[in-house]
Amino acid sequence: MSNSTFKVVSPVDGSTYVTRPYAGAEIAPTISAARAAVATWRRVPIAERIAVVAAFGAEMKRRADQLADATTWQIGRPRWQADETGRLALVGDVLAKSAADALSDRSFESDDNISRFTRAVPGGLHLSICAWNYPTAMLGYLVSQPLLSGNVVILKHSPQTPVIAEIAVEAWEAAGGPKGVFQALHLSHADAERLISAGTFDAVNFIGSVAGGKKVHAAAGGTLTQVHLELGGKDPAYIRADADIDALAADMAEGCFSNAGQSCCSVERIYVDRAVLDRFCEALAEEARKWTLGHPFKDKAMLGPVVNVGAADRIRGQVAQAVADGARVIAGDGAGTDTAYVPAQVLVDVDHSMSIMRDELFGPVACIQGVGSDAEAIALMNDSTFGLTASIWTQDIEKGLQLLDKVEAGTVYLNRCDHADLYLPWGGIKDSGIGRTNGRVGLIETTSPKAFHIRQKIA
Repeated sequence: MSNSTFKVVSPVDGSTYVTRPYAGAEIAPTISAARAAVATWRRVPIAERIAVVAAFGAEMKRRADQLADATTWQIGRPRWQADETGRLALVGDVLAKSAADALSDRSFESDDNISRFTRAVPGGLHLSICAWNYPTAMLGYLVSQPLLSGNVVILKHSPQTPVIAEIAVEAWEAAGGPKGVFQALHLSHADAERLISAGTFDAVNFIGSVAGGKKVHAAAGGTLTQVHLELGGKDPAYIRADADIDALAADMAEGCFSNAGQSCCSVERIYVDRAVLDRFCEALAEEARKWTLGHPFKDKAMLGPVVNVGAADRIRGQVAQAVADGARVIAGDGAGTDTAYVPAQVLVDVDHSMSIMRDELFGPVACIQGVGSDAEAIALMNDSTFGLTASIWTQDIEKGLQLLDKVEAGTVYLNRCDHADLYLPWGGIKDSGIGRTNGRVGLIETTSPKAFHIRQKIA
């Protein structure tokens, strides 16, 4: 059990934003309180659970400035982009609209004597492990969703964003949320692994890196704990020769550079028909220059720093290696060391022999490779260990749909990218994860179907 402390170093200026102790003596009573709440919370009617979760969302919105300030200090996103409470509330609203249908009894073929139906039964105690890159919005999937379906949640937030977890617990209490139903612990990685390995939880929901997700999966091995993993991506886009380059360039830039490219669904690989390759490269480079880099509190910049200096150095190293291997930078530059500030960059003359086209970047870097056919593009899109999202850009909708059927990804887009649609299931294949979240499907996945077989008369 950890008794040490950890500190959050702000990427904004390198200062220590907060220092916190890892959870220690409070671990056992927190788990006991959660276990005690399991039986009572699952019996609360759906309408009442919806009301409590809505009140939680409202309390989070009342703390929007506090949450946004904390987000900028902890991860560096420009302050004017840092309020995620609207997204959190929207997730809750969509879930609430889906809950009655998703969690209602399902009838099956019956006759005069036999009736059959299933009932959605909450899993019980969930450990939800949250990444730092969307620290408030992701609570919709990791907290609101399992709570609505009748589960109890203990939240472990990233050690980069502990303040978000603290504010969330405060908001839950202010909303009148029942004790023990939602709590948070600043667990060390070692303690989280130990508790998962011991079968402490009925389910573990994890959003984060592939390496972290695999550790969770391994820790849960043999315990039969339900595991939901939403992991990284190396998401591709394909620009066909008939695509409207002028219309799509700004959308593509947003898909590449939003949140400084620190999204699991950021577009990192772009395959372009050689007939429009030069034109597309010029258009994206022009858009990239609009993604200005600056101080996240002082400037109306599009980009702030990435999460820490180590991440920035890793991104710079990947770009430098690509250039050494033959790539060219046509927008932005990687100048500067010992800083977390990385500009938006566009690389060309890349191919799959380069690590920059295989390994997740998680930074504001777009890589463009020319292709000669639809078949070549699809083969390259699928030549990845990841499979979260992918997009195809074309004015031929029918052909686009045919091609999307061949793409290996959990979510595919036509003429759009980098968008987690709250009405559709969200999750990946391959190394991008296990399970789905969002809306009706997400609620169902946090429950188990209990089958009822009713015989009216014995004879």
